[in-house]
Amino acid sequence: MSLDQLKVMTAIERCRTAALGGYVARCENAACGHTQIAYNSCRNRHCPKCQAAASRRWLAEREAELLPVPYFHVVYTLPSELRDIAYQNKRMVYDLLMKAAAETTLAIAADPKRLGARIGITAVLHTWGSALTHHPHVHMIVPGGGLSLDNVRWVASRSNFLVHVNVLARLFRGKMLAMLMDAHDSGQLTFFNTHAGLAEKRTFKRFIAALRRLHWVVHCKAPFAGPEQVLRYLSRYTHRVAISNRRLVAADNTSIAFRCKDYRVNGPGRWKTMRLHPHEFIRRFLMHVLPKGFHRIRHYGLFANANRAENIATARALLHIVPPADPQNQPDITPDALRVLPCPCPRCGARMIVIEAFARGCEPRWRPMPSTVDTS
Repeated sequence: MSLDQLKVMTAIERCRTAALGGYVARCENAACGHTQIAYNSCRNRHCPKCQAAASRRWLAEREAELLPVPYFHVVYTLPSELRDIAYQNKRMVYDLLMKAAAETTLAIAADPKRLGARIGITAVLHTWGSALTHHPHVHMIVPGGGLSLDNVRWVASRSNFLVHVNVLARLFRGKMLAMLMDAHDSGQLTFFNTHAGLAEKRTFKRFIAALRRLHWVVHCKAPFAGPEQVLRYLSRYTHRVAISNRRLVAADNTSIAFRCKDYRVNGPGRWKTMRLHPHEFIRRFLMHVLPKGFHRIRHYGLFANANRAENIATARALLHIVPPADPQNQPDITPDALRVLPCPCPRCGARMIVIEAFARGCEPRWRPMPSTVDTS
């Protein structure tokens, strides 16, 4: 195991336990008085329980940037022949995968023979398949149009077509293989086990040459029905981890059962239950731990961080959209309000107020009253 994987395991094991401290909250309704103890979360980005808040914040920021145009879903997949190399060089190959996919989409869209426009991209890296296998691919949300190359008009794509996937696949293959050759020539790739021979330049060139003859998979799906569907999609994909708690079916010392999709089957029958030994389940989960500091959500083109606000303002003006009003000043927050939980009381619906906080490794001073047992 790598140090990053060990840190993820430790964080998930300690998440929402006394090891991270916590607080005691009580219903403000005196007649109810419901009191509960809650423990702090680890906030690790690989933890299935700690991504909801981050996802909500990210979506609120993206909602203000949506344009009233069709949005397309484009997926770039790394061939199976490169997956072991990607696993042995996560930071380098994942970075090249996202760059090659983005450069391909931007270049084809800017071609005057295609769309002839500067477009924006929101890209999300996923490294897993439904059965937790290693399956690196990039999901992209692309608006159906962009700014003309001289920035004076909005160029709209066809309502149900962005660009042909075969064109994207060929250029993506060429860019990705060229980037891998450059990385190999500069000594930025390492190889282990059965792939150790690829460290030799001539062997690696033969390996790359074989990949040029393969068909690389790129999907460009039908556009979303509207901005609401785009946000719904993003809420599911941006902060997703390899497996969510809701997919877990059963667990004991001999096996872990979870639901997964069989993409070869259409309809309700595609959902199946898979059982793995706990060691194998943990191994598959840890395969998808990303290198420290690696950004799996990236923005390109019009949505690049440096000029995002200016580009979106230009696009809105060319689309004749009235910019949203500035948010009103928020009222001053009282000290008491800072201690209000976002979720109401599960019994009466009133606010839950934090009455005590306790540090890591400590237990709360508050203790529940023993229940009275009627022995009559």
